[in-house]
Amino acid sequence: MESGASVKDEKEQHHLHLVSDATGETVNSVARACLVQFEETEPIEHIWTLVRTRGQLDKAIAEIEAHPGPVLYTMVDDALRAVLTEACRRLNVASVDILDPVMHALAGHFQRAGSRRPGRQHALDSVYFDRIEAMDFAIAHDDGQSVEGLLEADVVLVGVSRTSKTPTCIYLAQRGVRAGNVPIVPGVPLPESLFRAKGPLVVGLTKDPAHLVDVRRTRLRAMGARRGASSYADLEAVVSEVQAARRLCAQRGWPVIDVTRRSIEETAAAILMLLQEHRSKAR
Repeated sequence: MESGASVKDEKEQHHLHLVSDATGETVNSVARACLVQFEETEPIEHIWTLVRTRGQLDKAIAEIEAHPGPVLYTMVDDALRAVLTEACRRLNVASVDILDPVMHALAGHFQRAGSRRPGRQHALDSVYFDRIEAMDFAIAHDDGQSVEGLLEADVVLVGVSRTSKTPTCIYLAQRGVRAGNVPIVPGVPLPESLFRAKGPLVVGLTKDPAHLVDVRRTRLRAMGARRGASSYADLEAVVSEVQAARRLCAQRGWPVIDVTRRSIEETAAAILMLLQEHRSKAR
């Protein structure tokens, strides 16, 4: 191998076809979850969305024939699915219907067939509007804004600066959870409304001080600030800040999640579990 060659150059390239009769969100998510397990493979993705006619499907099949590779698909129209699976059989490429096993399992349990209408998960129903409302709430109650409104929150995140409070709130909002966040700043008291809130689940987010210092220094550089100009990214000060925030959460009985090695999705999943327990106790 030539010196300087990247790891990416060493990966095997394979064609992968993602076909959907809707936005493709489901099949893309499944593909992402599976592909990360194949570190030595670099897929060349061919994405086909809103495939709802025979003409649209024929174009996708022509691409599959030109660049053979596995086909992952979500299609509820039986006729189109039959055409696609037969084409894959003829071309000797693997095809997987992402929804079929789940649909069969649910139909068996419910003792009735699904409606087989494409794009139903994106219908403008009450759940959709709940997500939009939750997104508005997260934006309006970000970083300590509109603190009185926190009484209406499902979840309130607290933590020192750069512990991923805002992106976690936005992610929770996409799940229909009304989430606000309040920063814990040295010398600045938290709003009284936060202590009066009985309905919302309050969760503390924390991070390893060394990692936090790295993130804050990057932030300062991006802002053009001179290093050492404040204690914001000083390790000793940050250690003290994190410890004080942990003590506060312990005193208030607020659960704490260490986000140092967690993705936003993993942090949100842990919060959703805590929220489920919180709501069960409130019943």
